[in-house]
Amino acid sequence: MRAVLCRAFGPVEDLRLEDVASPVAGQGMLCVSIEACGINFFDGLAVQGQYQTKPPFPFSPGGEVAGVVTALGEGVEGLSLGDRVMAFVGFGGYAEEIAVPAAVATKIPEAMSFEEAAGFMIAYATSHHALKDRAALKPGETLLVLGAAGGVGLTAVEIGKAMGARVIAAASSDDKLVVASRHGADDLVNYSDGELKDKVKALTGGRGVDVVYDPVGGKLAEAALRAMAPEGRFLVIGFASGDIPSIPLNQYLLRQVSAVGVFWGAFAKAEPERNAAHVAELLAWYEAGKLRPHISETYPLERFQEGLGRVMSRQARGKVVLTTGRSAA
Repeated sequence: MRAVLCRAFGPVEDLRLEDVASPVAGQGMLCVSIEACGINFFDGLAVQGQYQTKPPFPFSPGGEVAGVVTALGEGVEGLSLGDRVMAFVGFGGYAEEIAVPAAVATKIPEAMSFEEAAGFMIAYATSHHALKDRAALKPGETLLVLGAAGGVGLTAVEIGKAMGARVIAAASSDDKLVVASRHGADDLVNYSDGELKDKVKALTGGRGVDVVYDPVGGKLAEAALRAMAPEGRFLVIGFASGDIPSIPLNQYLLRQVSAVGVFWGAFAKAEPERNAAHVAELLAWYEAGKLRPHISETYPLERFQEGLGRVMSRQARGKVVLTTGRSAA
């Protein structure tokens, strides 16, 4: 089989597509013929040695996959050969085959494509965990989503609406905001002029927002913080801008707000039963039409550099996915 390999930390341009041995399904494991793999910002960080998890070399980036079960290890129950599944794998997804613990695989709804499934798990589960568990978002509250047209931002817009919030989508261009509007945003803010705080305050009658969802970081973080209402919750999702902001603690004191870290991967591993219930709720929302995954671009596996480049440069509008063409072979 073919897999994209990282043999040493460095620029993503050093990655190579190579021929490697097919995996074997050990006890409690299953093998999946990968049809599609979602591209995430942390894929590029991991390759450069800038991510909090550093797998042993050589490794393949790619944290979420969708495909067909081709082998079952001893002790696997509830899944069968030929089942369509999606899985959060952490690493190893930029490949044609993968072996994963059966516990991380979830059957794909009949109406969901492999491309949708490959871009579903990380982004939607992150936003669900953030808004439900970490922020305890309530119906009628106001949610500000930064980077609202990105892979995770759009999911926060949709889930915020599903949970009954008023959603303000913020992005750096009007064309990105059009995408957010189509996915349910109530209000739109273009922050390219540096007026994020004032625009959000105006939309909320001076009160501010109850929850900030920030996957961007950088200079936007403090501006969003200054646009919060008392007892607000600032969700720290990630730093797609490449800049981890330093915000004086007195800002949280004066505004009586909280900063809340969100690390869905750690939650999923620590509390698999709660995570499985969350994923079930998300899939129910999908089947009810409340969630509409936006796959903006797909690239064949051999063009992984282009797809990863789109995500790392923050040019994507929604989710970018790699495909292997296995089912067409």
